[in-house]
Parts: sequence; C-alpha cells; structure tokens
Amino acid sequence: MRRLAALLLLLLSVLPHGAKAHALDPGYLELSAMSDSRWRVSWRMPDVNGRPMPIAPRLPAGCETTAASAPGFDGRAWVSSFMAHCPEGLTGGEIAIDGLSRTRTDVLVRYELEPGAAQTRRLTATAPAFTVPITPGRGEVFTSYVALGFTHILEGLDHLLFVLALLLLVRQPRRLVFAITAFTLAHSVTLAAATFGWLRLPSAPVEVVIALSIVFLAFELAKPPVRRDPVAERSPALVSFGFGLIHGLGFAGALHEIGLPQGDVPLALLAFNLGVELGQLAFVAVLLALWELARRILPVLARHGTGLSHAGSYVIGTTAAFWVIERLSGF
Repeated sequence: MRRLAALLLLLLSVLPHGAKAHALDPGYLELSAMSDSRWRVSWRMPDVNGRPMPIAPRLPAGCETTAASAPGFDGRAWVSSFMAHCPEGLTGGEIAIDGLSRTRTDVLVRYELEPGAAQTRRLTATAPAFTVPITPGRGEVFTSYVALGFTHILEGLDHLLFVLALLLLVRQPRRLVFAITAFTLAHSVTLAAATFGWLRLPSAPVEVVIALSIVFLAFELAKPPVRRDPVAERSPALVSFGFGLIHGLGFAGALHEIGLPQGDVPLALLAFNLGVELGQLAFVAVLLALWELARRILPVLARHGTGLSHAGSYVIGTTAAFWVIERLSGF
C-alpha cells in the first residue's frame, strides 16, 4: 500500500507546476431574496485559460432581469451580478445552467425563497437544472449535502495529500485506521464549532497551516524511522488529530460559502461530514485497488518500495512548500 501511494505521487510530479491545491473551482450562483418577488443574483464562473467558462444561469420563466455587470476576475474566478424580478416567485420554477452539460465541472446554487432562508443545490453536467421545491424534504437536504462533502474532499488536493502522506508514513494497518479515524473526528469537531459560531479564525492563516501540516508529514517521511519525531512515530493518531482540527476549519470555510438550510443545520452538517468521510474512503479504496493491479502487472515494483516512498516524500514536500509560499504571498 505504501509503495502504491509513492508510485502515484511520482505520477503527480508530471503535473503542471502551477497546479492549485484545489481542482477547477465549481461555478456558484446565489439568489438572495430582497422581497417576495425581487432577488439579487451573484454569478461566479470558473476561469478557463484567462476567460470565463461559457456557461450561463437561466432563471424560471417569467423572471425579468437587469443587465449583468461585466465579469470581473477575483483571482480565481469571474464574478458578475444583476437583479431579478420574478412576480410568481421561484417556487415551482426551473433554475438551469446553460452550457453546463458540455463541461466537466459543477455549479453550486444557493437560493432563498424568503430573506434568510437559504437552500443549496448542486448541478452537474448530467443534471444541469432543477425545479425549485416549495420546501425541501429532509431526505433531499441529506443527499444534497452528502454530495457536496464528497465533491469538496475530492477537489481538495491538499486534504488528499495529507491522507496520502498518512498512508505512506503509517505502516501498520491498525495504526493507520486509528490515524485516519482521528483525522476525521478532529475535522468534524472544528467544522461543527465553526459552523455554530463557537470558533472563528481568518481563512488565510488556516490555509497556510494546512499546507504546513503536509510539509511536516513529508519531512518525517523523508527520514529513516529511527530518526523521526517520537510523537509522529509512536502516536500518529495524535498528530493526525491535531492537524485534523486545522483541516476542519478549512472545510468550514467551504461550507460557509455554500450555506446551510435554515431549520436543518444539524442534518446538513452531519451529511456534509459524511460526504467528506466517504470521499476519503473512496480515495483510499482507489489507492488499494490500483496497488493490487500494479502488483499483478509489475511485480518488480515491490522490490523498490523504499526508494519510491522516499521519492514520494519529496514530491509531497515540494508541492506543499509551494502552497505555503503561495498562500503567504496572498495575505
């Protein structure tokens, strides 16, 4: 398993040097209710080679909109806004993203049927539209936020690299399970604390510490086991729990942007956490499956596990160090 992870990390080294910690950002459509029939619409389009992705929102029939402002680049995506007047409201109408079916991204739609009562839906290339329900059922809220959590963890290369570093560092299966479980429990705690307003930290330093946590694991991985930090070597679950608290604040930032449904905050929070955990498990399962396949096709790889693991530590460390510098420069 450790050898497979190192092999995959070597493949990461051929990616463009400007690769970000997150994959292509999703689009984001927000409809903030101003009254029973007026909405302020914010539209965020992913950047594609210096231009906005050619997708556009389509509101329910009968809605009249003002001219949208010229898209402005905010460093990661293109943002514009306009006003919408929908005499019959949004309920029962269809919200769609034209052109989304021709892409490989998704769009988060956050809408309010009345001021302060936000709901969220995720649209994809295979499902680029939805009909606004009168009141979303609890089942719909649960499945929607599980999907959002699952997507977020798989789009967050920094979080996945942390899990991958644990796979490389912790050799005993039982201790590995404890370490990953501790990571999950920790980020669930701080995600809940930040969501309910009990803990608030600026996002910029949080993102820097997340990158530093990966640098720490890569540094330990590069050293022989006898020279590693005693805590990291003997109690990896304690280390992963400590850094998991910081990663949870990163998840909280993403969840804050998405928004939570009024009246179903605990359910949505539980579902988002579950989605993150399912994403982590899917990532580990893919690693295991690929290792088994690689072992069968190229048995010689098994004899070079130590060298591959050592090389993998440099790939992880170099990538994470770049993120540290990049995020510090953005303060």
